[in-house]
Amino acid sequence: MAVVAKIAPSMLSSDFANLASEAERMLRFGADWLHMDIMDGHFVPNLTIGAPVIESLRKHTKAYLDCHLMVTNPLDYVEPLAKAGASGFTFHVEVAKDYWQDLVHQIKVKGMRPGVALKPGTPVEEVYPLVEGENPVEMVLVMTVEPGFGGQKFMPETMDKVRALRKKYPSLDIEVDGGLGPSTIDMAASAGANCIVAGSSVFGAKEPANVISILRKSVRDAQQSS
Repeated sequence: MAVVAKIAPSMLSSDFANLASEAERMLRFGADWLHMDIMDGHFVPNLTIGAPVIESLRKHTKAYLDCHLMVTNPLDYVEPLAKAGASGFTFHVEVAKDYWQDLVHQIKVKGMRPGVALKPGTPVEEVYPLVEGENPVEMVLVMTVEPGFGGQKFMPETMDKVRALRKKYPSLDIEVDGGLGPSTIDMAASAGANCIVAGSSVFGAKEPANVISILRKSVRDAQQSS
């Protein structure tokens, strides 16, 4: 069974003063998920949103809130994010190698969907145990830029990881994040990515709905031709 295309505009590129209306606008334009970047100023230099903002946004939307945690201690965030209404909880393999089983268990117990992310320089093999374990993650996020800042240039070399994951796990949700837009989506889609995070290419477009439609079509076309 083919995995489903999911387009997730990155709210990091939205107008934070109007987060609820920006979220509603993206859903109206065809977004499947809303991607929320949570950074702690430690794992990455930038500092963004946390559980209070997720909680505030949850009051205004029923959308799937796809939370990507670029944080050093993801265990500390499980309880607050669950209470806030997060849907997905994606942590970085680089910080959770020693306790990911406990982390995934807690994420699931709290009713969230666990995912694991890896930086461009991290070997793809490091996430295999998390996909194959007794208590597996349900999504792998391949960072296609260095995490921490929006607006970076897509790194084509990261597509080797996506190809390896898709070959090994045909039914896995594989997400890509960083520099995705109409000019780069075909590379990601043909490699096997089905969950597409796009920030500036969507929010900076004159017609965001068209961009979302292009991203979705590329994923579907790639699946049909594979």
